[in-house]
Amino acid sequence: MNTLKNRVQLIGNAGNAPEIKTFTDGKKLARLTVATNESFYNDKGEKVTDTQWHNVTAWGKTAEIVEKYVTKGKELALEGKLTYRSYDAQNGEKKYITEIVISEIILFGR
Repeated sequence: MNTLKNRVQLIGNAGNAPEIKTFTDGKKLARLTVATNESFYNDKGEKVTDTQWHNVTAWGKTAEIVEKYVTKGKELALEGKLTYRSYDAQNGEKKYITEIVISEIILFGR
């Protein structure tokens, strides 16, 4: 059961081109958003699509793959863990971020 703790799996589309940061030691960080869609019919019989946006980060070799192959709109499957962090904005307000740190990625299409 330990392998099921804090594990996220998503299939969605990249919402933007990845933002890449390279540190002085050469390690890379990739940040992007991934959209997942769910469709259902409302009480009037109309099809409704609900889109959820997920903040995603990748480190190291995974970040290099993201940098090389992921573009806006690219369909991908990812697996990782859910993390939470906070920081103080310039105006002193505390901001909270929920993101998925990916450990595995599969790219679909060409």
